[in-house]
Amino acid sequence: MVNYIIRRIGYALILLVLVSFVSFAIIELPPGDYLTQKIEQLRARGDRSAEQQVERLRQRYGLDKPFLERYVNWAVNFLRGDFGESFEYERPVSEILGARLGYTVILAIATTVFTWALAIPLGVYSAVKQYSLGDQIISVISFIGLGMPGFLLALIVLYFAVILFNMEVVGLFSPEYERAPWSIGKVLDLLSHLWVPALISAITGIGGLVRIMRGNLLDTLGQPFVEAARARGLKNRTVIWKHAVRIAINPLITILGSDVFPSIVVGSSLVAIVLNLPTIGPVFVDSLRKLDMYLAGTCIVFLTFMLLVGNLVADLLLAWVDPRIRLE
Repeated sequence: MVNYIIRRIGYALILLVLVSFVSFAIIELPPGDYLTQKIEQLRARGDRSAEQQVERLRQRYGLDKPFLERYVNWAVNFLRGDFGESFEYERPVSEILGARLGYTVILAIATTVFTWALAIPLGVYSAVKQYSLGDQIISVISFIGLGMPGFLLALIVLYFAVILFNMEVVGLFSPEYERAPWSIGKVLDLLSHLWVPALISAITGIGGLVRIMRGNLLDTLGQPFVEAARARGLKNRTVIWKHAVRIAINPLITILGSDVFPSIVVGSSLVAIVLNLPTIGPVFVDSLRKLDMYLAGTCIVFLTFMLLVGNLVADLLLAWVDPRIRLE
């Protein structure tokens, strides 16, 4: 197992280098750069000294240097913890992402708790009570969740909350706590706002997990080892939860690694934009749109890193849950 982990880490490091290079190149594919767009904005406002101002900025950020030189400088500094400076915000990238990372992690954890706490019991119930009225209702809700984009549900919730109930659901804090120092009141205010985006993301993500859990559990319940467990006189609840669910949950663990860990970096970006959440997702989307290469490149590298970490953790969890994988 140790050799396997070391080998996976080695592959991950190689992949990170390739992803960082390709992403850095793709961000530069559109003609011009961030400062080219800035010149057009200044010209549109009638500022004739735009080119002189931007030329100083181009030298400051090193945009007058060749692509490879800029990439190597960024990559070397990246390993030292210096991710470069954002053109748009004129602040270090580490400072921008650091201010939003905590909220993104909290939202990702809350969404995962909501999703799994609902998806697994509903999927198990739907499989055990196959073709019952409850199974039909859960199936309909699951298909609605699969077909409805998260941002659309966020807009619907925003409309009903503001227009009909006069509730404040935008952001993670009330206005009086927005810039206040941390206190018990601010934590409680955060929790009172957090459940809305977490529940929206959970509802749109729960449908697929319920269907996967239901299908795999139905297949597992027909396996010989389940019949043997029942023949030994074990209670039906024990057979389902201790034996069948433990095998049927394997695909969900894989999804956990490939979905939850990357969401720590970007989260549900469109939902965050609609609800004005102070997470990394909106900043990442904006940096891609405005060719803010150091900010966008850092987000992509961390997104890839979290995906690789998630896949490794998922594989280790699968080996722990399923003895057959350990034997292989």
